[in-house]
Amino acid sequence: MKESRLLVILGDQLSLANPALDAAEPSRDHILLAEVADEASYVPHNRHKLVLIFSAMRHFRDALRKRGFSVTYVPLSAHVTSLSEAMVQTQLEIAAQSIHACLPGEHRVQQMMEDWAQLVDVPVNLHQDTRFLCSLDGFEQWAQGRKELRMEYFYREMRKKHCLLLDENGKPEGGSWNYDKENRKGWRGQLDIPRRPDNAPDAITREVIAEVLERFPDNAGDLELFRYAVTHEGAQQELDWFCEHALQHFGRYQDGLAEESPWLFHSLVALYLNIGLLEPLAVCQQVEAIWREGKCELAAAEGFIRQILGWREYVRGIYWRNMPQYAQHNFLNAKTPLPQWFWTGDTSMRCMSQAIDQSLSLGYAHHIQRLMVIGNFALLAGLEVEAVCEWYLAVYVDAFEWVELPNTLGMALHADGGIMASKPYAASGKYIQRQGNHCKQCAYDPGKATGEGACPFNALYWRFIDKHKETFASNARMNLILANWRKRDPIERQAIVDWADQRLPTLLASDA
Repeated sequence: MKESRLLVILGDQLSLANPALDAAEPSRDHILLAEVADEASYVPHNRHKLVLIFSAMRHFRDALRKRGFSVTYVPLSAHVTSLSEAMVQTQLEIAAQSIHACLPGEHRVQQMMEDWAQLVDVPVNLHQDTRFLCSLDGFEQWAQGRKELRMEYFYREMRKKHCLLLDENGKPEGGSWNYDKENRKGWRGQLDIPRRPDNAPDAITREVIAEVLERFPDNAGDLELFRYAVTHEGAQQELDWFCEHALQHFGRYQDGLAEESPWLFHSLVALYLNIGLLEPLAVCQQVEAIWREGKCELAAAEGFIRQILGWREYVRGIYWRNMPQYAQHNFLNAKTPLPQWFWTGDTSMRCMSQAIDQSLSLGYAHHIQRLMVIGNFALLAGLEVEAVCEWYLAVYVDAFEWVELPNTLGMALHADGGIMASKPYAASGKYIQRQGNHCKQCAYDPGKATGEGACPFNALYWRFIDKHKETFASNARMNLILANWRKRDPIERQAIVDWADQRLPTLLASDA
């Protein structure tokens, strides 16, 4: 007789490819899914994120039961504090002979799960997460002996490994590995933006919405706007819609900043990938097939695949290779408190108010809004690293620490000193003006660095360069910027720095 097993499924592992479900049999295996207080409240999660995960968990529960599995489901209303508590209670009830779970994506959760063997008297088996396309051991092997861990070179190896966008000779289609230069066009209302399908909440989701509104009344997130998919089938329909209606323009305008739409031509698949509703290789293969059918440009397909096959896998590798020390990095000694308006969007900087408003209300912003608008301001203003990282983790639907921390601490804030990026992603207001149409609606002029109506990003940018000029003196990629700053008249340089110093407290304190 086969031993009975308890299979513990986390809320961001809702995939039949979960290794804890490998060779699972309804006749012997019992499954646990639990909505627990610790995971729901360790940061003030956006309510869209809570609804997405809880509703997706409940739908996954039902799908497992249809397959014949016995499932213990612990709702948030049961007031169970932790996943460990839920596991112990379930084990006492069913007396399984072993416990199986997939290793989690976050370091703090792994620490908790590694203590499970001390809480029960049966073997606890924590399986490697095979849903990613590069194992952590594989990433470590790639990283060994390299002075710099640049994503581009990792991405090329991943293309070869998974045979994506390669010709019959194993060379990159089109002759180049990367078409990023073709994917940076600013938005000026050049095209009609396709209307996204309306995923009206079903009965389960409506029930979750009501519970989340009651339990988390002060969290961000306008749930009247909740329209995310909560099943594997729904997520696949979202991907299919993207491939048919938006992929052909995704690459060209993926860096665009638009007044008209929070979505533009983006796919929104990250949130589904990050909780297991879509599988990364299948997503990449579907987009490659669309290109091979001649339905989108190579630059669009390559740019999309690079985000999943390259960036997503690379970020995960960076996270696990450097934790737990990584979370403590603060290379630029940034300690300015997070402005209160990060929780309201109440600022006259149009690009910031637009990006923050939609982040709070929808739980979504695309990568340029996160990196080059909100992150750029946080970098230039020297906002406290830990507070900024917690804000990003709380606000975005797709945010889990393994993906959020390197993107925020490493890319946006350069707090890791160059582990992720060879130079800081700092920019003036002219970059924001070039990428979109927010500046037309703004009280500030991106053409001015000082004086009444000057765009704050301009003076703050040069203040940042001046403040850290010694730190970046040996950085070859900063040489031209530093040289241009030194060439300016000393009186002009001092006037810009003084203006930034004068304006920053007002910008941080209130609507300004």
